[in-house]
Amino acid sequence: MILGPHLSISGGFLSLGKQGLDIGANTAQYFSRNPRGSALKKRDEEDELAFLELAQKNEFGPLLCHAPYTYNLASAKPEVRSFAREAMEIDLQRLLQGAMYNFHPGSHTGQGVEKGIEHIVRALDEIISIFPDVKMTLETMAGKGSEIGSRFEEIAAIRQSLGNPESLGVCIDTCHLWEAGYDIREDLDGVLMNFDEIVGTQYIWAVHLNDSKNPLGARKDRHEKIGQGSLGIDTVRAVITHPLLKDLPFYLETPNDIPGYAREIALLRSIAEV
Repeated sequence: MILGPHLSISGGFLSLGKQGLDIGANTAQYFSRNPRGSALKKRDEEDELAFLELAQKNEFGPLLCHAPYTYNLASAKPEVRSFAREAMEIDLQRLLQGAMYNFHPGSHTGQGVEKGIEHIVRALDEIISIFPDVKMTLETMAGKGSEIGSRFEEIAAIRQSLGNPESLGVCIDTCHLWEAGYDIREDLDGVLMNFDEIVGTQYIWAVHLNDSKNPLGARKDRHEKIGQGSLGIDTVRAVITHPLLKDLPFYLETPNDIPGYAREIALLRSIAEV
């Protein structure tokens, strides 16, 4: 099982790797830069090489680099879209070898979903033409405000409009799916079948594994610790053992400190074996 939490790279990638191993993880997610801003950490190539050696020795799965929440490729404002595209290009230039890059589709800010998708596709075509070999994942969203990506049809529309759609996969988020109205608690098979018909389950490349503080269809995006929310431990077990998902990397974004992540990882590994 490939499983890890969201960890900070403030101390470097080698520190991230050692911390992950200490708590039973064999992958991790990290932010490309300050998640609420644009500050960049100075790159340390020696540290990156040391991490890659550690990761290979310990059979780490792929790290997932998460773009900051402030990027909005779908905005009605050209300067906001330009900032997001340019920042993403810098992120990808600095991307750790072998890591995937995950981002939120963005919010249409009142101009409508169709127009927002047009902006996203235009930017992604430019980015993918520069970085055709990077595995990028579009995250499924909860649907708060004017977010794009809470419906499978919107994810499909983005992918299918790209010049090179095979360069873009999907990161499904269990909390987001639930709060967007997809009942993965009572009908996980049905939700995945629906996704397969609209997008294709072969394009699910990663999973954000989170419980939810809210009921089905709340559209608020409130993560909860594993087994302590409205999804519950049985749903989480069904997700991590599902034939279509069990071999994918799972990334925890639950409201936890490091000891809390260690407990969740131990719990998840134990229930995956039941």
